[in-house]
Amino acid sequence: MTLMLHELVEALGKHPKLALEIVLPEGDLVPAHFHVTEVGQVQKRFVDCGGTLRSNTSCVLQVWVANDLEHRLDTTKLAKIIELGQGLFDHQQIPVEIEYQKEILSQYPVRSLVVGTQAIQLHLQSKHTQCLAPEKCRIDLNVLSSCSGPGCC
Repeated sequence: MTLMLHELVEALGKHPKLALEIVLPEGDLVPAHFHVTEVGQVQKRFVDCGGTLRSNTSCVLQVWVANDLEHRLDTTKLAKIIELGQGLFDHQQIPVEIEYQKEILSQYPVRSLVVGTQAIQLHLQSKHTQCLAPEKCRIDLNVLSSCSGPGCC
């Protein structure tokens, strides 16, 4: 399950002035002095290995860590940043992802939002690749297998 933009906006509005914590998939926290440098709607249009045209749309929040160790972004500030970008979004029924660079630049879907007494935590999950046309490729996604279908993978 992935957090949707409308769920994030609603939670930020209901819990003003709480701290924000971003929890990476392995459990580490993004340093507390992070900035959100971009809010964007990202649309990806592509063809899968079976020849089907597809598209995904998401809200991507780019997170950046600078050397200003006292900086803190709270729920009210993030709500204002997202509000500035509202004209970018056709609707708010799109998943939220966090773009963050640790060793490498990665995009993480937000798996869940947890409201605590002092902070809202955004729990991230890793993205994985997989065949989107297993029926055409004649593979079982539950079993590691090589793709053997014509025009596949």
